[in-house]
Amino acid sequence: MEDCKAPVSTSPQTSWKQCLNILGAYQHVMTFLFIGPSLTLLTIFLLFTKLWWLSVLYGVWLIIDWDTPQKGGRSSKWFRRCMFWNYVRDYFPIKLIKTAELPPDRNYILCGHPHGIMNTGPLGNLATGSTGFFDLFPGLHLNLAALSTLLYLPIYRDYLMALGLCSVSRQSLDFLLSSRPSGQAVFIVVGGAHEALDAIPGVHRLTLRNRKGFVRLALRHGASLVPVYSFGENDIFRVKSFKEGTWQYAAQVTFKKITGFSPCIFWGRSLFSPNSWGLLPLPKPITTVVGRPIPVPQVLQPSEDQVNHYHQLYMRELQQLFEEHKASCGVPASEQLTFV
Repeated sequence: MEDCKAPVSTSPQTSWKQCLNILGAYQHVMTFLFIGPSLTLLTIFLLFTKLWWLSVLYGVWLIIDWDTPQKGGRSSKWFRRCMFWNYVRDYFPIKLIKTAELPPDRNYILCGHPHGIMNTGPLGNLATGSTGFFDLFPGLHLNLAALSTLLYLPIYRDYLMALGLCSVSRQSLDFLLSSRPSGQAVFIVVGGAHEALDAIPGVHRLTLRNRKGFVRLALRHGASLVPVYSFGENDIFRVKSFKEGTWQYAAQVTFKKITGFSPCIFWGRSLFSPNSWGLLPLPKPITTVVGRPIPVPQVLQPSEDQVNHYHQLYMRELQQLFEEHKASCGVPASEQLTFV
């Protein structure tokens, strides 16, 4: 079994390389939090300036291109393999572990856990080629499913689609798994935004027990289920958590139901000082383990018994994956994976 821990370098890292790694990680956070709303406001603002025609032209393009996120997106191989992503990878560092072959003679649903604050592990390992996913799994065409709202924000949508993101709607997922007879892989964060509320360092609590839509999707298309777990995903930020039953927790859940986003209170370190708080993530290793595929038959109208059977089978496989790799990833032997 491959070790999750990053190898120790025998030569000191240059300060210049460290700066690039820090800036790469900081860009990831700033893009996740602010670029979407900022570009939307900028597009509106330009309508009231002499550059109004730029917003109008983009608006026309947006109307023409409106359905693209529902039809596989618009991935850019060059952008996904850009050297810049290596700096994001090396900051934490981010690592990918392959445990089994995923032959391109069938389709797959890669099920990601946990959500974390901003899905940093899947970004580094699956959206980009910085850790070698496209070389480790040749012949697969991978798309990452994201909240549909994000893919309608001006300009930001094009950035996300270039990384291989598409809408997580049923229409979009059905299109992807039907568009290719084989070799299509879709990555879904099963716990969704609600799971971000449990993105607490050292906690392995997954929103999964009543999430069965991904199993129905797999049965309808005969796509194999693949458990994917990112160890360390919850460790890169400190989080202010609220207990269930408190008004603060109720407010978070209500906001999430209305907007699709979980309003988490989190912080990392300062850009200039590791001892001060800020939005720069903590440099904690993130290791994404891609598990063994679970073959699923194609059933156009699956029964509840069939859904429950493969859901239980998936949870057992995910539990086994966690147990097999937790020791090498620094998780205490007493720590258990919890499903809620």
